[in-house]
Amino acid sequence: MTTDYILRIFIAAMLGGAIGLEREYRAKEAGFRTHFLVGLGSALFMILSAHGFDDITLTEATRHDVSRIAAQVVSGIGFIGAGCIIFQKHVVRGLTTAAGLWVASAIGMAAGAGMYAVAAASTVMVLVCLELMNFLHHHVFKHRAREYDTDDEESN
Repeated sequence: MTTDYILRIFIAAMLGGAIGLEREYRAKEAGFRTHFLVGLGSALFMILSAHGFDDITLTEATRHDVSRIAAQVVSGIGFIGAGCIIFQKHVVRGLTTAAGLWVASAIGMAAGAGMYAVAAASTVMVLVCLELMNFLHHHVFKHRAREYDTDDEESN
């Protein structure tokens, strides 16, 4: 079973790292190392939550809720993500970084639960979203903004 758990955290770390590489390439605040660690840590907490207490003898007086640790990961990552968000010069920055950490954590939890296909598909969707939005922002939205600026100058 240990080999399976190691595989789970390895996959989670690699998938989180893939998101981090994209963020690193874009020179964002949280890059490869941060996303790698968030994915790995989330998978480890998920494994611990689901299997870490298997040897405890359950009685009428004791309860074992496998979702308790996993639920706290969501809160903890929200706290880390909040630290990435800055309000500067009337502009909010870091929301995508915070959301990236949040989803890297969810991907890590999915891999930690052994849901490899869901984790991999989610990673692909995140990367497609980030790349597509980057493309649109630089090639479509800025082009349209320049067109509107030119129209305004002509009307003056």
